[in-house]
Amino acid sequence: MLSLYKKLDMPLPRKKPAVERVWYRIGDVAKMFGVNQSLIRYYENEFDILKPRKNSKGTRNFTPKDIENLKLILFYINERGYTIEGAKAKMNGNLTDSVNNMEIVESLLKVKEFLLKIKSEIDIPAKE
Repeated sequence: MLSLYKKLDMPLPRKKPAVERVWYRIGDVAKMFGVNQSLIRYYENEFDILKPRKNSKGTRNFTPKDIENLKLILFYINERGYTIEGAKAKMNGNLTDSVNNMEIVESLLKVKEFLLKIKSEIDIPAKE
């Protein structure tokens, strides 16, 4: 195939970079996180940092920033076991620290998964 492009004196085709969407509908966001749309609407009412835009029909349009905020909310409530009030208090304190903590935990979980995969591939017999 490379020789064909050389013969035709054409540049090689490049993969187009993945374009990040600007707006996500509530159904897309719900599928992304595996939750119901009603839960997202509920969190929208409970948390000040989650404010998707609404068009004239009332359709919610979430920005990537809204998705990051929802991810943070779900992290504190589902992963860390905070109550809604506890998650609000944690995020009102210092949002950048909260985001950094979430990213650190996600990184550590990926490392753990990677190490467990290596361990299963090595299959070291247990010492007796």
